[in-house]
Amino acid sequence: MLNKKDQRVRRSRATRQRIATQRVARLTVFRSNQHIYASVISDDGQRVLASASTLEAEVRKTLAGDDGAAANGGNTAAARTIGQRIAERARAAGVDKVAFDRAGFAYHGRVKALAEAAREAGLQF
Repeated sequence: MLNKKDQRVRRSRATRQRIATQRVARLTVFRSNQHIYASVISDDGQRVLASASTLEAEVRKTLAGDDGAAANGGNTAAARTIGQRIAERARAAGVDKVAFDRAGFAYHGRVKALAEAAREAGLQF
């Protein structure tokens, strides 16, 4: 019997193998209950070319808003912010085209919001 994490990792394996044959940089996403992380990894899988997450101080300030409430990195608004930031950083690193690796997570909610924001900011996948 596999637990929830093992099931997700198992789902992600086939995607990673398929992306490796494409020889293109990969935009990978990880989400936890409180945060979301995105990284652009080189086509050989050896280097991280760009990364963004809701743990960054600038992002936490923008998510907290004017009311001073604690920053919530676990919602779709935060995911959209990270999608825009990762696209800007990837383009600055010279990467325009990526393969989207959702790491076994469903293309829904925060993962979808991040992907759409990255596309709107100019990343192609």
